[in-house]
Amino acid sequence: MFYLINEQQVREILGQLEDPFLHRTLQETDGILSVSIKEEKNHVSVKVAITKTNTPEQMQLQMKVVEKLKEAGANTVGIRFEELSKEKLEQFRGQATESEAQDILSPLSKVQFISIASGKGGVGKSTVSVNLAVALARLGKKVALIDADIYGFSVPDMMGVQEMPVVKNDRIFPVDRLGVKVISMGFFVENNAPIVWRGPMLGKVLDQFFRDVEWGEIDYLLLDLPPGTGDIALDIHQMLPASKEIVVTTPHPTAAFVAARAGAMALQTDHEILGVVENMAWYESKSGEREYVFGKGGGPKLAEELRTELLGQIPLGQPDWDEEDFAPSVYAETHPTGKLYLQMAQNVIDKLTK
Repeated sequence: MFYLINEQQVREILGQLEDPFLHRTLQETDGILSVSIKEEKNHVSVKVAITKTNTPEQMQLQMKVVEKLKEAGANTVGIRFEELSKEKLEQFRGQATESEAQDILSPLSKVQFISIASGKGGVGKSTVSVNLAVALARLGKKVALIDADIYGFSVPDMMGVQEMPVVKNDRIFPVDRLGVKVISMGFFVENNAPIVWRGPMLGKVLDQFFRDVEWGEIDYLLLDLPPGTGDIALDIHQMLPASKEIVVTTPHPTAAFVAARAGAMALQTDHEILGVVENMAWYESKSGEREYVFGKGGGPKLAEELRTELLGQIPLGQPDWDEEDFAPSVYAETHPTGKLYLQMAQNVIDKLTK
């Protein structure tokens, strides 16, 4: 004769298990959504809500649920998971401890992630990342930038970064440049040596950028992603609790077609697309006439395809260089293109505070 388990016992047992991301019990999160028991088979079915599904942490929790319920007398166990509502998460954000709030990968962190992606290299994704980060800082936001383009890192050179990050007590302190906290693979490679590491090693480096860097208080963390839809870009998508994505393209229809893949990957990993930036949109001659060197219409077409908006169109050009404070890819606040980036940054802030 086997021992029959009832609904109350199931709820008591599961209520003691923790949501692996919030570190609160399922009883505290109201995470046990439903319990049903087929007495004739002694089969228990449960529906559980946790912060993030389809993760290794979910698998570990699933094994614990099965183990605990079988110990209590269930013959077989069926489990369905779904994600906690945004309202519920907001409720816990207000109760976050200091260490939870400072762990930027914690769902309780108030940091907003903005990933900058492109379908292929050479469309100016890093230039857009750097100038958008600086523009957000100019608008009074606390901004950080991770150069996650591991093989093609360029952010330190673009921003004219001269110093190196400081390491104290196993914590990495990012470089502060133009009001932006910067970390890049470029800081950890000697003499511009090529990166010959494989995927798993790179995943660990990125994890360090998130967990071992002393970011302090930040509003926005921008990520300059590797171009395309490879392993590293996918790892980053899966690492982040939630991210908004900006897709960069040129006006050429082929570039826009390829960029659509990057947008599709964001949607598949439940990351919301914030909008499209069309870079190298035109070249303006001294007479003020616009020449569409790379064609026309790629940005609006991509935005329409991804059902999002065109955040901005950036012309071909070069920033004015200041030899005393050299940042070769950063446009001055008063430069016409610098003003376009400020408008784009304000647009991003408005969209994220809705």
